[in-house]
Amino acid sequence: MIKTLSTEEDRIWPTEKWPAMKFREGLKIGAKGGHGPIRYLVETYHPSEVIQFRFLKPNGFNGIHKFELRDLTYKKTEIKHTIDMNTVGEGTLSWILGIRSLHNALIEDAFDKLENNFSENKKTTTWNFWVRFLRKQIEKKYNQTG
Repeated sequence: MIKTLSTEEDRIWPTEKWPAMKFREGLKIGAKGGHGPIRYLVETYHPSEVIQFRFLKPNGFNGIHKFELRDLTYKKTEIKHTIDMNTVGEGTLSWILGIRSLHNALIEDAFDKLENNFSENKKTTTWNFWVRFLRKQIEKKYNQTG
């Protein structure tokens, strides 16, 4: 599943609702890319186990972001998402006021998409008021400038 990230056959990233994750060079160690205003470098990549990104932007985000897959049984797999970062300055404000909530909604949508690859009962998580509000503000901004 991890190897489908940022491809046309992406089975994890919820491109139906969020900016696509893109890497010009494809997924490989050293590749730079991201989604929306978030930029990172692929630091670790084992297609059937883990992908780890090092934050490059926004400024003030210092650390990593990763997805891990682990087989628990023949029919059961665990997916784990981790952010291990410190924020400073504007990075702290942007994380607290907006990015954290948007990020959490995006990850819920990604996990729903991943689960829906294997389930007949399709799952959809409803965004909370703050996420819906932030998304409307972002849409307005891009509709005025785009």
